[in-house]
Amino acid sequence: MKPVKKKKTEEPELEPLCCCEYIDRNGEKNHVAACLCDCQDLDEGCDRWLTCKPVQPETCEKITDTISDRLRIPWLRGARKVNISIVPPLVLLPVFLHVASWHFLLGVVVLTSLPVLALWYYYLTHRRKEQTLFFLSLGLFSLGYMYYVFLQEVVPKGRVGPTQLAVLTCGLFLILLALYRAKKNPGYLSNPASHDKSLSSSQIECLLKKEQEKTKGFPGTDTLGGLNNRSLKDDMKGSSRMGAGSPAKVKEDWCAKCQLVRPARAWHCRICGICVRRMDHHCVWINSCVGESNHQAFILALLIFLLTSVYGIALTLDTICRDRSIFTALFYCPGVYTNYSSALSFTCVWYSVIITASMAYIFLIQLINISYNVTEREVQQALRQKTGRRLLCGLIVDTGQYNRGFLRNWHQFSTLGTHAVHAPAEHIV
Repeated sequence: MKPVKKKKTEEPELEPLCCCEYIDRNGEKNHVAACLCDCQDLDEGCDRWLTCKPVQPETCEKITDTISDRLRIPWLRGARKVNISIVPPLVLLPVFLHVASWHFLLGVVVLTSLPVLALWYYYLTHRRKEQTLFFLSLGLFSLGYMYYVFLQEVVPKGRVGPTQLAVLTCGLFLILLALYRAKKNPGYLSNPASHDKSLSSSQIECLLKKEQEKTKGFPGTDTLGGLNNRSLKDDMKGSSRMGAGSPAKVKEDWCAKCQLVRPARAWHCRICGICVRRMDHHCVWINSCVGESNHQAFILALLIFLLTSVYGIALTLDTICRDRSIFTALFYCPGVYTNYSSALSFTCVWYSVIITASMAYIFLIQLINISYNVTEREVQQALRQKTGRRLLCGLIVDTGQYNRGFLRNWHQFSTLGTHAVHAPAEHIV
């Protein structure tokens, strides 16, 4: 008998989506117009709220997930999902600033509550180890909105010349360019394509035993291919992180989530979910890590922002509070709330001062860390383990591990990311 050939089951072709249709989180086709239909979680939450009953945390999470899944805009070949965390700054910031312009006391309350709310949201997302676009949206929208208020309320008064406006505009564009560069790959580590299978725990133990057998009887001898004697590529003296034959250090360098051995000063970011070379910290303002490849751009963005912000504040105060110094006008500007335009400009000035002060603190900490050749991640680890040398009430933390002097530290920072090729992760093993 001839073998019967099995017919291949043809998969049904999916119909193309129109601009308002999308596939929801349940895998079903949905429409933007039906965003308020069949929301049992929202109905249950509203019923509990109207009857003064406590709303369960699980219900709040379901409502948030449903809203974030249905918040979409029409687009070609299907509606695009909008991250819900970018919406609050676009709505609340103009409202808060306009309310703060009504009266001096309202300005004090609003401008005091804004940093508190931002810190609360930061600790909430940081505790959950979640990525959020809230702070990136807040930063970019604040830049745009402050520039808009400057053009609408300050420039028409005639105190700002074309050259001054051009300098401020160039500073704004330079900030955006530096942020774009800082948002790029910070130096993510990943297994090369040739590495077919990840190393298992038994393979790691086997490698450890082999390295211990090689170094047994030869104390102080360096094994070039060993896991524990990886010297710093950016350190000309070749000082290693730890001596040979240390299984504990190898286990610390091995990342179980990324399945690779991390090179010196690399860490795993629990928010991004990947290891980063010479990781400094995860910055919520750019929604990315600051590492070996983008640390210089991050510092440059901070510097340009501080210079541009101070220049814009000085121009605004010189316009609305004439014949007064900048510092005096910031704290004493009589009659500024008699005119709504001046009141809004003055409120935006104080909002810019708060943001600038926080960025100046971050910039100062970064300069200190670079001068001592430590990363923020290493500083936090040294404080937890009480291994670093603390100066100026903890403002300066010197681990002493990579510090080669002020000039050499800054030279090393200026050459970050200029090495030709990094060794693949498996070559370290």
